[in-house]
Amino acid sequence: MNVFRLFRAEIEASLRAMAAAGDLPPDLAFDRISVEPPRDPAHGDISSNAAMVLARAAGWKPRELAVRLATMLEAGSNVDAAEVAGPGFINLRIPRSVWQSCVRDILEAGVGYGDSTIGAGRAVNVEYVSANPTGPMHVGHARGAVIGDALAALFDKAGYRVTREYYINDAGAQVDALAQSVLLRYRQALGEEIGEIPEGLYPGDYLVAVGEALAERDGDRWVGAPEADALPEIRDFAVDAMMATVRDDLAALGIRHDVFRSERELHEDGAIVRVAEDLERRGLVYLGTIDAPKGQHSEDWEAREQLLFRATGFGDDSDRPLRKSDGSWTYFAADMAYHLDKFRRGFDEMVDVWGADHKGYVKRMQAAVEAITDAGASLDVRICNLVNLFESGRPVKMSKRTGTFVTLREVVDEVGADAVRFMMLTRSSEAALDFDLAEVVAQSRDNPVFYVQYAHARACSILRNANDMFPALATGDSDLARADMSLLEDDAELALVRLLAGWPRLAETAASVREPHRVAYYLRDVAGAFHGLWNKGNDNPELRFLVADDEALTRARLALVRATAVVVASGLAVMGVRPAEVMR
Repeated sequence: MNVFRLFRAEIEASLRAMAAAGDLPPDLAFDRISVEPPRDPAHGDISSNAAMVLARAAGWKPRELAVRLATMLEAGSNVDAAEVAGPGFINLRIPRSVWQSCVRDILEAGVGYGDSTIGAGRAVNVEYVSANPTGPMHVGHARGAVIGDALAALFDKAGYRVTREYYINDAGAQVDALAQSVLLRYRQALGEEIGEIPEGLYPGDYLVAVGEALAERDGDRWVGAPEADALPEIRDFAVDAMMATVRDDLAALGIRHDVFRSERELHEDGAIVRVAEDLERRGLVYLGTIDAPKGQHSEDWEAREQLLFRATGFGDDSDRPLRKSDGSWTYFAADMAYHLDKFRRGFDEMVDVWGADHKGYVKRMQAAVEAITDAGASLDVRICNLVNLFESGRPVKMSKRTGTFVTLREVVDEVGADAVRFMMLTRSSEAALDFDLAEVVAQSRDNPVFYVQYAHARACSILRNANDMFPALATGDSDLARADMSLLEDDAELALVRLLAGWPRLAETAASVREPHRVAYYLRDVAGAFHGLWNKGNDNPELRFLVADDEALTRARLALVRATAVVVASGLAVMGVRPAEVMR
């Protein structure tokens, strides 16, 4: 049961009753109504702005409408008291029995507790990672991978039909440089002294194995061959090898994708040409010049006539080039074709997870999506800021170009996928994140990974120990669901129950606003409340989870313990983290 949806339904029912009686217009829209916990728990259990957002359209004063609604709600069996605060907030106090019944709901639903239908089966495409296939992924890529994967899991939980997608940037100058770099390593594998890797190519040792694999497959086929003949095949080989590494790295982090879409294929099948031709037919492109980029002096800028997209007509700051001065397509043109490809595959909701260096690209891409789909699709871009990597407080530097970067795989191997995934979600994606390799494995309450995992492990330990005290006590979920939940009367117990009952609303909200870090914050709060209840039991034996002379009370408290474990496991599942049963 979603308690907040239950009371939203009761508020809407009261409003409809007023409309049926002629006291309100019949066509009031309820979409702006919020039903949520009050900021100050002293104000009650549930707060709503219904009267404030409806008053003008209803022709009422906000406070008068709030008083009328409060009176109607208070008459229901699920409300102990309804109070009006300030200009028209309605604060509800609900019976303990409503909260206590949530423990049973959690046990009956299992980790599916919090599943929702707000997505109504709508298709949503979540594209994330999409790193250039020019080398292994570094720890910075891990953040976008985890955020995208957790966001997709939230959409799953909210009832959407989710496709997880990776866009392979396998066209352009960076892939040509990769092919040239692999050709050098190939010659090296055949015994040639290649010297220092030239500027502009990829010097990393990770390409040594790729060159050796190419030599093993092709022998000396490319020795002395013109680069124009060799590079196309070597490029394909190199991209395949790098993407195999990417897939392995992602698998180590527990990341999977349903679709891998190739940029090169968009070029080869004419998708970009077709987009440009369609825009031209609609008068949305023209030949023109653009101003010098910000920071570049105008006297150093040579304006050249280019094919431009009328992006300003769709909310962008300036029109954008589709062709370079040499006649080749821009990355922007390819991205337009790619997003149109998504739309034609049935996705009118698209979410892209990008690095902070692409922040300035957001507005133009949203303008492009509006244009190419005739406003039939929406694009939401989630920006992931930098990850600052530390080792016991000392910065660890990364450089993809010099080959000295710390790879994602190295970090996963050192601290584990669970720690990496959890830590990547401990801050909003747009905030920079400090990731200390030593701190994320520390067994301290200051380490959120440990603190939340310890809550789950502690719950498992309590349940194991229960049979030492009560050998015949059945502790399965269905057995504990039949406990007398009315025995959960302590304020700290009820505070934990309220927190657990908030998981469905939290999951829906996090999916709606597309902020998976909210799950990490929530789990930290649940762990804190659970550990606090444990500590109260240490100070007061009457509040312990296991009470030797009271099996009924023990059973009810074990139900709460197990419900806590279930909700923690449900939240961790969204984060892609395995719940710990034992802490070592």
